[in-house]
Formats: sequence, C-alpha cells, structure tokens
Amino acid sequence: MARQKTVITCAVTGAIHTPTMSDALPYTYDDIAAQAIEAAEAGASILHLHARNNETGAPSVDPADFTAFLPRIKQATDAVVNISTGGSLTLSIQDRIKPAATFSAEMCSMNMGSMNFSFHPLAKRYDTWKFDWEKDYVANSDGNIFRNTFRDIREAAETLAPHDIKFEHECYDVGHLYNLKFCMDVGLFKAPIFIQFVMGILGGIGADIDNLVFMKKTADKLFGDDYRWSVLAAGASQIPMAATASQMGGNVRVGLEDSLFISRGKLAESNAQQVAKIRRIVEELGTEVATPDEARELLGLKGGDRVNF
Repeated sequence: MARQKTVITCAVTGAIHTPTMSDALPYTYDDIAAQAIEAAEAGASILHLHARNNETGAPSVDPADFTAFLPRIKQATDAVVNISTGGSLTLSIQDRIKPAATFSAEMCSMNMGSMNFSFHPLAKRYDTWKFDWEKDYVANSDGNIFRNTFRDIREAAETLAPHDIKFEHECYDVGHLYNLKFCMDVGLFKAPIFIQFVMGILGGIGADIDNLVFMKKTADKLFGDDYRWSVLAAGASQIPMAATASQMGGNVRVGLEDSLFISRGKLAESNAQQVAKIRRIVEELGTEVATPDEARELLGLKGGDRVNF
C-alpha cells in the first residue's frame, strides 16, 4: 500500500517572536505576502497566517491588516490558507475569531484548552529593541493565561460553523485531546478532525519522542481512524520532531512562528528555507510531499473557491 503523502504547513510569522529577534521575521504586509508565497513555492501546501501592524510589527487581529496580504497570496499560489484564532494572548475569543469569520478561510487554528503560555525567558537575550512595545510584551508573558474555555471553544465553533471551516485543533498537552473528545461527543466538531500536536512551548508538553508517541497513542485511543495529525515543535526541536512525525505517518509544520533558526545557532534566512529543509528530509526518507489539492482531499477542505478574499 502506498504511503500517505506528507502535508507541510508553514507558519509564517505568528504572534510570539518580535522584529528584534530576527531580521528575517516578516511583519510588513509586503514581507508576509512575499514569504508566504515563497514558502508555498518551496513545498508548503498550507500557510498558517497571523497579521501584524505594518509599521511596528505588533501582533494584530484587525481584519484590515489581513486584507492587505491575503488576496495577494491567493492570486500567486494555490496553497490552503489557515487563519489563526490565537492572534493575541490578551484578547477575547470574539476578537480572535473575527479574521477567520471575515474571510471564511478554508482552515483556522483552534487551541483546545486554556494554558500558561509564556516566552518571557527570551527577554533576557536582547539589550536593545527595535520597537518600544517589544520588551514588555515578551517579558510580561509570564503573567499570561492563554484562554480557551469550553464556552470559548463552543462560541468559536458555532460562529464559524456556517463557513464550513476545517479546524486545526492545536493540542499542547494530553488533556487537550480529552477536551477535544468531549467537544466531539457534544457535537461541536465532526470527524475526520485534524490535530496539531504542539510541543516545546513553555506551559505545554515537552518536545521529545516519548511524548509524541504518547500523544499519538492517546489520540488513537480517543479518535481511532477519525483523525489526521501533524506536529509542530518550538525552537531547536522543530526539524527533528517534524522529521520523526513524517516517519510515523504524520504531517509537519515549520515556519518562523515556531523557530527562528535553520540549524543550531544559525538564524533562518526565510520561511522558505525551513520548508525546503524539511521537504528535502522527508523526500530523502522516502515520503512524498502533498500538493495543496492533495492536502484538501486528505483533510476534507471546502476549496479555495469558497473563501472570502
């Protein structure tokens, strides 16, 4: 039997890293569009997108900031667009789902529980900052709770249901898998589902193979054949964990949202460089990379002709 092809997702900019941390991190409209298109050309079939303020690089959930680059990406590539419902650790679920609802994307992310979510240790690495907002934003993240209560999840699911959006269920720990099972049992989500195992975030499960195997075995127990899965790992674990996931039958995510580096101590030059690296590894290990249309078929997506951008 032929092996399932591997879907590569690229998370282009995110809401964690700041402009000071890497000159390659895209935050202007032009750079987000250009790097997303280059990542698709390098082999990413899904583009996971956040928006930022065009002048300061601060994370944004303002639909106007998405409008400046989404049509350009769609015009230049057939990649699936996945819009974040994370966006900011301090905003309400109503604010965070507004971009996905506005643009009726094929996919959007959905954190499957509330959690401590911090990156404050990064603040100690930099003496000067490009923009005034950055230092406090990073240093004060130790006081954040990334909120996604059961009520929040229900509100997001019911608001976005008419748009026929496929959720990327982001599970940062084993308990999030049980939260997802409960939500399926009460009818919020229908099989087949797509799970992103998120590993190596401070506040979530650690990025090691034993944990990945345990997450996968737990998902098998809870969801049987009714799910597809992928792995993202933060920082130095990004490429090793992605390579492992591809050999376990899973899909992979890379991108400057999750890691600013291409190898230990060396900053990546672009998102496309990370995509090209994991594609090369996956293909040399004997697995083919899925095209955007193959990803749509695998995940049961509605198609790029039914989005609102």
